This record gives sequence, C-alpha cells and structure tokens, in this order.
Amino acid sequence: MITAIREIRRSRGLTLADVAARCQPPTTAQTIGRLETGTRTVSVAWLNRIADALGVTAADLVQLPERPDLPVAAILAADGAHAPRHAATVAPPLPGPGLVALLVETGVGDYRAGDEIWCDRLAPAAFATALNCDVLVPRPAGRFLFGRLIGRDGERLHLLPPGAGARQQVVAAPPWLARATRLVRPL
Repeated sequence: MITAIREIRRSRGLTLADVAARCQPPTTAQTIGRLETGTRTVSVAWLNRIADALGVTAADLVQLPERPDLPVAAILAADGAHAPRHAATVAPPLPGPGLVALLVETGVGDYRAGDEIWCDRLAPAAFATALNCDVLVPRPAGRFLFGRLIGRDGERLHLLPPGAGARQQVVAAPPWLARATRLVRPL
C-alpha cells in the first residue's frame, strides 16, 4: 500500500519523533520511519493512530489512484516564497460523515463572499468542544444562527454573530450544532 505519511508529516513540519510522541499510545520514531518507507506493513490500526497524530483522516494518508494529490510548487515563509527542498504534495480535502457546509453570500466579519465554511456536526454531549469556535446552530422553522460560541449555560448556548456591533444571541437546547473546521476561499 502506498501511503502519504511522509509527505503529510513534512508538510506539517514534524519530525519522526514528533509523530511518534503524538501517537496514542506513543511509539518510536524508528517505527514511524518503517511505516513511512513501507519496510513495515501499515495496518488500518496504524493508519488511524498516525492520522490522529497528524490531524488528518486515515483516507488522507492513503494515495488512491482516483484521488489526485496536488503538487507543492512553493512554500511561503516570512522571507517570501521559495521552492520546497524535496518534492511534496498535499491531499485535497475530502468531505467526511457529519460534515455540512455554509456558503457565504455577503461578506461579514472575517468571512468574504464566495467562502465555503465546512462544519462538523456535534451532538449535545460534545458542545463543550466547540467553545470559542464559530458554529452553525439550527433554530425552529428551518432557520439557523451562525456565530462564535462564547458560553454555555446548561442547555442554553450563547453565540456572538460575526460583524461589528453584533449582539449576543441565546439558543435553548438545539438538537445539534456544527463547528466550523475548514475554510475554503476562492482567490
């Protein structure tokens, strides 16, 4: 199986030891190196452990023929854009289960017209993980509220909509909320 472990690890600026320490349970840098080079077989369990350590999905680590990777042409740093030292690719984002999208029609706050905001749906038990994040919350009659989750009081959520002068909104007992996880912005 061909994996993109090395490419993704390098694109994140991590060493073998960094990834090994982030694995749950931790492993050795030598093991990660063997999995990267294919000298050790990569099982589904290893793919999941390494994906969690890199902050990607297991599918992002597998190079599939029908899913082309994007070549990295340059790296932008404080001193300007420069060519990468080694050939590198990035995996385009794949929608996962539970993702919903929010399209920005008119610029508001940090968001511009044409932006896509990908959001991960969360059940009420996981609402606390979205504190201080932008969230989409369903309301009655097919309406929604979008804003920064700034507090939670029992089943009541306190949101601050984007934009200057916006007033705090309170939503009682929503069945789910969707935390913004990815911004797709056309240039």
